[in-house]
Amino acid sequence: MRRKLITTIRIFHNGTVNFLRNFGISSAAMAVIVITLTIVLVSIIINATFNNTINQITAKIDISVYLKDSVTSQQTDQLISEIKHLNNVANVQYLDKAQVLRQYELQNSSNQQLALAINETSNPLPATIHIMVKNLNNISSIKNFLDQSNISALQSNLPSYSGSLKQAINNISHATDVLKKLGVIAIVVFGFISVLIIFNTLQMAIFNRKDEIQIMRLLGASTSFIRGPFIVESTIYGFLSAILSIIIVNFIFVTASSTLQASSLGLLDINYATTYFDQYFWQFLGIQIAIGVLIGAISSWIATHRYLKFKISN
Repeated sequence: MRRKLITTIRIFHNGTVNFLRNFGISSAAMAVIVITLTIVLVSIIINATFNNTINQITAKIDISVYLKDSVTSQQTDQLISEIKHLNNVANVQYLDKAQVLRQYELQNSSNQQLALAINETSNPLPATIHIMVKNLNNISSIKNFLDQSNISALQSNLPSYSGSLKQAINNISHATDVLKKLGVIAIVVFGFISVLIIFNTLQMAIFNRKDEIQIMRLLGASTSFIRGPFIVESTIYGFLSAILSIIIVNFIFVTASSTLQASSLGLLDINYATTYFDQYFWQFLGIQIAIGVLIGAISSWIATHRYLKFKISN
């Protein structure tokens, strides 16, 4: 047990020394890993921010059903009950004529001419049922229900489906999908470049130390003892790159939040993105370290397995 502990300590020591010795070459590998991890983290945060924007807009969208003045309370209650039992309905809100009028007056309180016009006539606004939906892409069942002859006979006007807002959500969803695909492509490309650069870095290190490695093998050093320092070295690449990446992303969002002084930048809500990053900081750090170490470990395993020509059985 003591011998294994000493061997492990030596492997970590040699790996650290190798990293410091090859720091000039290592910096190129680390730079690419930092770019890869930064793309990963920024993509996650931006996707979460876009999804939050979609949820906020969705919460404001409803289907408005306008009822005739002749519709009785019993008919209204029956209609509301039937609407609530539809699969895609999240919530139903009913406003009678007086409530609709008060809402209209509040929304147009700054327009004195409209206020005077409303006061001079009887309430022309119809009682309204607002239907909040679960999935905006699947409102056909609700539309078919409202288009039935017995249901449409209760309506004073055609239902309002908030078409412009729905189109806005479709645009954001499309932008999010495109961003995800571009993010995945960028991560794969830079991840491959990271592996390739680390691979070449370790290959050069192995070549420069070939005489030392040959002596170690002649003296009976185990496969793990020779390979271990290279794995430790590449793991340090990934670990430090993850730390640098999280620092860079933190700097980006802190700077953006304090500089823009605005709640949003187009569809990207800077305040939400910053809050989201702060809320999940430690989880993001763990993810970055895990990915960075994984990239380094995979690269070192490929390099040592191919160029040291170890036997798997050793």
